[in-house]
Amino acid sequence: MQALRKLRMAPAGVSIRVQDDHVVIDNGILQLTLSNPEGLITGVRYNGVDNLLEVLNKEGNRGYWDVVWSEPQGSGIFDVIQGTHFEIIHEDENQVEVSFTRNWDPSLRGKLVPLNIDKRFIMLRGCSGFYTYAIYEHREGWPDFDLAETRVAFKLRKDKFRYMAIADNRQRFMPMPDDRMPDRSQKLAYPEAVLLTNPVNPDIKGEVDDKYQYSSEDKDIKVHGWMSFDPPIGFWQITPSDEFRGGGPIKQDLTSHVGPITLAMFLSAHYSGEDIVPKFRNGEYWKKVFGPVFIYLNSTVDGTDRGLLWDDAKLQTLTQVESWPYGFPVSEDFQKRDQRGSVTGRLLVRDKFKQYGLWERYADLYPDSDLIYSVGESDYRKDWFFAHVTRKTKENSYQATTWQIKFRLGSVHQTGAMFRLALASATLSELQVRFNDATVNAPHFTTKLIGRDNSIARHGIHGLYWLFNIDVQNAWLIRGDNTIYLTQTRSASPFHGIMYDYIRMEGPPEQAMH
Repeated sequence: MQALRKLRMAPAGVSIRVQDDHVVIDNGILQLTLSNPEGLITGVRYNGVDNLLEVLNKEGNRGYWDVVWSEPQGSGIFDVIQGTHFEIIHEDENQVEVSFTRNWDPSLRGKLVPLNIDKRFIMLRGCSGFYTYAIYEHREGWPDFDLAETRVAFKLRKDKFRYMAIADNRQRFMPMPDDRMPDRSQKLAYPEAVLLTNPVNPDIKGEVDDKYQYSSEDKDIKVHGWMSFDPPIGFWQITPSDEFRGGGPIKQDLTSHVGPITLAMFLSAHYSGEDIVPKFRNGEYWKKVFGPVFIYLNSTVDGTDRGLLWDDAKLQTLTQVESWPYGFPVSEDFQKRDQRGSVTGRLLVRDKFKQYGLWERYADLYPDSDLIYSVGESDYRKDWFFAHVTRKTKENSYQATTWQIKFRLGSVHQTGAMFRLALASATLSELQVRFNDATVNAPHFTTKLIGRDNSIARHGIHGLYWLFNIDVQNAWLIRGDNTIYLTQTRSASPFHGIMYDYIRMEGPPEQAMH
């Protein structure tokens, strides 16, 4: 740890060199190189390594901000944001802040996202890393559009960064990007997932690689990154606050994955679909600051102890969180501490399940008939499947499935009851509800087509939340044995399905359910 402290306490001030094609910022600990005027991150020099980013990639494919956007009802367009104007915002020996802007005008309609974008990079004296943030502005009267995704991506050197860490209990030596090539892998049901059939490291043969296996909830995405052991270096992406990320603290998203790639995700449709995508209509004005996020570098003399780099990164994360909101960004659009209030709290979630292809277990457990749950007799921990999915047939097609909930009523009240149906996830699904008659042509209730969050395919425990309150007529119920039929009617793929949060029937006390 002493080596880590020495690097961070280097006394040199911050300097900047502006060249025809590049801008180089240096504080004596690290050197950051940005393309001029595009603002692409082309180089990070640190601890004797000329560039931690993938030198085999072209300069425009090493580190960058990007967006995925579309015109209304249009197809998504991927755009690496390239500035057209460079400016030094602040320069002294303690801090350098630079700006790369790209402004929109009507001649760019349909070609570029209708936003003014200002990408900023900050380096501080004695700091083993750099900050980046961006300001997006949609001016009044500009075209309508949808903003499906925006992020910062870093592609590191595959010859050095082999070990990835996301949490104390989620760390490993990773497959190589070459392992995903056709001669070393087999494609699986979802395009991001491959079976490793001939990996460079034979010890991981038979494993599944899928970038969504490394997703986390936003509240848990504070620090993640990669380690090199020759020399021992850590490259960490630290997010000090959730305030600029869309979807709230339990929104799930990507972190780091095979590449080696590390991401700072701000907006995405992952695990939620289009319902959470910002949609700008009627020429409305909008402005938002994404970030700053912190890219932290550390190193140690002892390359055999991975814990040193990871523990130091976690300590640095605490420092960054305690420093939020930062006081050093120059932009007036980033509100400082004296301009805002605060809300604090804690949410604890324990998640032990990550297993590729678990949805296919439904057909194994229920090969000929569907799930039946008897209130008072069944155990939800073993008698309720994690997702209401389709059943795969021997002909490799998929069938709609109908689950049953059986219960007894001592009496039926004339006012009926309330059936509350809360869904944790839905993907291109229609859930129909029938009471005591599975064959009635028009269901007593239908959600109609809902959901695009892909949580089942992406190993998620939830996506976008849905709550339906169904007024149950007394004619639908009978005294004695009753059955509720839940049919998920869509069956074009294994990923059409829903996850239940809770199901509850409410009625007068004398109408007790057994």
